[in-house]
Amino acid sequence: MATIFHLIDQAGWDVSRGGTEHLAESLASEGFIHCSEDAEQLLRVAERLYGGREDLLALEVEVDRLGSPLKREPSRSGEIYPHIYGPLNLDAVVKVWRLPLGESGSHYLAEE
Repeated sequence: MATIFHLIDQAGWDVSRGGTEHLAESLASEGFIHCSEDAEQLLRVAERLYGGREDLLALEVEVDRLGSPLKREPSRSGEIYPHIYGPLNLDAVVKVWRLPLGESGSHYLAEE
């Protein structure tokens, strides 16, 4: 089972989890939903963009269950990231992880 991760805050998840799909803000503004290839990449993004935030979650998404197209594309830095070109159907989410802050102040993945 190949999976990717989507970073989301608790408020965003509270809005989406009662429905059948997640519509990230980036879908309207950029045309796709940002994801990370693995946990390591996800944690780097969390630190770079959301360092110190305590309300973050990670949706683990099974790639084969996605209803929208997935493309792996380079960022400005050249690192490859998966992008979902359409809504994220919630039946593709296989696990929700919390991203608490450890003693060092960095995020880590923890069971929801």
